[in-house]
Amino acid sequence: CSRNLISLLASRLHGSGGRQATTNMKMRAFPSLIPLLLLSLTEPITSFIQPHSLHKHHTITTTSLKNKNAPGHDVRSDGAPMKIDPEELKIQQVLAEHQQNAPKLGWDVDIRTLIEYNHGFAVMSTNSKSNEGFPGGSVVGFAPDSQGRPLFIFSGMSTHTQDLLVDSRCSLTIAAKEFKGAADGRVNLMGHVTLVPPEERDACKEVYKKKHPGAFWVDFGDFNWFRMDKIEAIRFVGGFARAGSVTPEEYAAALPDAIAGFGMHVAKHMNDDHEDATKAMIAGQIPGLEVEKAEIVSVDSLGMYVKVTRTPRASDQPQQFKIRLPFPRQAEDRKDVKM
Repeated sequence: CSRNLISLLASRLHGSGGRQATTNMKMRAFPSLIPLLLLSLTEPITSFIQPHSLHKHHTITTTSLKNKNAPGHDVRSDGAPMKIDPEELKIQQVLAEHQQNAPKLGWDVDIRTLIEYNHGFAVMSTNSKSNEGFPGGSVVGFAPDSQGRPLFIFSGMSTHTQDLLVDSRCSLTIAAKEFKGAADGRVNLMGHVTLVPPEERDACKEVYKKKHPGAFWVDFGDFNWFRMDKIEAIRFVGGFARAGSVTPEEYAAALPDAIAGFGMHVAKHMNDDHEDATKAMIAGQIPGLEVEKAEIVSVDSLGMYVKVTRTPRASDQPQQFKIRLPFPRQAEDRKDVKM
């Protein structure tokens, strides 16, 4: 039963040196990640992720940091050495090592997943017909097809429709469904958006209405189907120190992560009812890291991202950042994470 699973989780945490889970946690159904997370506290993270699944952009090399022309953050100081509490430094080193080794989705899969499970709205920038030389921005509805190409249904009177009929070049900026700030993921697609051939429009309607079931305007005579058929460039920001690009070919070959499709339902349940359990999982995987708040922001087949708030030792200023909690093995289906 759920209570027995939580008792087991608490005992393993205590035995492994992590923070003991509070005994007064009142759990209702606990259908989320139990088998994988219990294992993650007692087993090492194994090499179940093959090298080809990790994208080359995951690592920031010292060579790129030394390049004076490389983009970066200009952090200024008066030259005085920064003093860090020795215990705090040890915690940060443990955290850094844990995060470096934590398996993550490859960038191509991460991008494909973000676009697939987005809420269906994005910012489109077109070359303005009425204000030559300036980009025109519009919030538009979209739905990705099976190849990840964004589909649109636009009124003939819309300014972005008029812009695209003159110049098909545009960019589409898509934020993650859970986007709340700069630490969350977003993607920018640049390419050509053109009218869909008549014989393909029924298929477009079917795809679009799965994402937007209330889109009654798809049957209006003065609305037209468009698609980003030719993607030229893809830029990705997954959070601080995680930014780069993939090729259109890599994107087209990738498939969305299946677990991420329902991962936010699991995350919401955990955040609403079991935050103490999430904190205990963090303490179990990263010894010494005690957090005041822990909010799961995404779940995929390899693990989850958690936004945490903590106050470092010898400081009164809280920090907020995301950490990766990996599973000990790859989840393959809904049963795997809800068993």
